[in-house]
Amino acid sequence: MKHLKRYRLLSAVVAAVILVGLGSVDLSAERFLPWLGSPAVQAQPAPLRRVNPTAISAQIYEQLPDVPLENQYISSETGAAAEDNTLVSRLIRYHIYIRQRPTNFRLDWKLTLADYLGAFERMSAGDYPDYGLRTNPIAEDIAVVRSLRREQRDRLVDTLYETFTIPPNPGES
Repeated sequence: MKHLKRYRLLSAVVAAVILVGLGSVDLSAERFLPWLGSPAVQAQPAPLRRVNPTAISAQIYEQLPDVPLENQYISSETGAAAEDNTLVSRLIRYHIYIRQRPTNFRLDWKLTLADYLGAFERMSAGDYPDYGLRTNPIAEDIAVVRSLRREQRDRLVDTLYETFTIPPNPGES
C-alpha cells in the first residue's frame, strides 16, 4: 500500500512537470483539477492477462543477446540448473507480482530498474523470492543490473515495454 501512495505521488509530480514544461497550460485549480480527473485523460493500466515470464524473457533475450542470462542457479525442486529461470524472467516477476506495477508504461519499467539500482524502492531478500532456486539470487541480480551500461538498461526497458504493449503480427507465433 505504501508503494502505491508513492507511485501515485510520483505520477502526479511527473504530470505536473510535463504540463508546466508545456508553458501554455493554465494551472489554476478550476481548470487543472477537473481536466486531470477526467477518465478520458487518465492513463489506464492494461487489462490483466496471463503472463509467462519464461516465454517473454526468451523473446527479450532474442532481441538483446548481450543481457546476461544469469541462469546458473540450482532448482530446489530438481537439483539441476534452472536454465529457464533467468535474470529477465525474475525481473518480470518482480515487476508484476512483487511491485504490482503495470506492464504498459515505460516509466514503470524504469522504476523497476531503479529499484535494482538502489534509486527507488528498497529491495530485500524478503521482497525477492527465490523463484524455486536453492539460493536467493537477489544480490547477484542487483550486481548484474548495476553492471549494465546505461544504453543496455534503456534498450532493456524499451524492449520490455514493447513486448508487453505492441501486439505481435498475426503471422508470428
